[in-house]
Amino acid sequence: MDERKRSKASRWGWPGSVRARRRAVQAVMGLCVLTLLPSAWTHAAAADRVGTTAGAPEAGVAVVFGAGLWNGRPTPYLADRLDAAVELYRTGKVKVVLVTGDNSRDAYDEPGAMRTYLKGHGVPEDRIVSDYAGFDTWDSCVRVREIFGVHRAVLVSQGFHIRRAVALCQAAGVDSYGVGVQDVHDATWYYGGVREVFAAGKAALDATFEPEPRFLGPKEQGVSRALGALAD
Repeated sequence: MDERKRSKASRWGWPGSVRARRRAVQAVMGLCVLTLLPSAWTHAAAADRVGTTAGAPEAGVAVVFGAGLWNGRPTPYLADRLDAAVELYRTGKVKVVLVTGDNSRDAYDEPGAMRTYLKGHGVPEDRIVSDYAGFDTWDSCVRVREIFGVHRAVLVSQGFHIRRAVALCQAAGVDSYGVGVQDVHDATWYYGGVREVFAAGKAALDATFEPEPRFLGPKEQGVSRALGALAD
């Protein structure tokens, strides 16, 4: 390489030799592949297991994942998830709605706000069960299985998140079908999509190493009682 080309390569931060530049490009490509592999895994694990409320199979339980609160009320994204759960209940696809979210402090109660919303939209209170320690998707999936005894469920979340939710709940032992709620492609939607690329990496690690949730606690009978009452 002549001095002029070497100087230009150095100015742009590229290694000086052709071989070094080739290795740098290969390293970047390899990093991109490794970054995208977990996302490919979530899509493969959720293949044929994601659709709409109309296409959802009948299952005893719908699981709705938290998506934040504004002034103590569900965000528009969370409200859309809850509306889908209401539709599943009204059409008889599910009998019980399990809401899972964050209640790690007194001033922030996702499951409580979700319960209030569902009641206000026609789901009877005795058909709503709350999980107050669903701090992330893996924790929620494990607790759905281990604490609430749910073996089969319809999961409800946004389209950008639902495949990861299905993949993790499958790994946690819950036979899952995902309803992907579609929303306006605003800044939040794009942020969620980008975030999923990185969250998929954590999901792959969770599915591989199966860590204990931040809080497990004793088994709860809310779901079994609600389903049992229907059978009486």
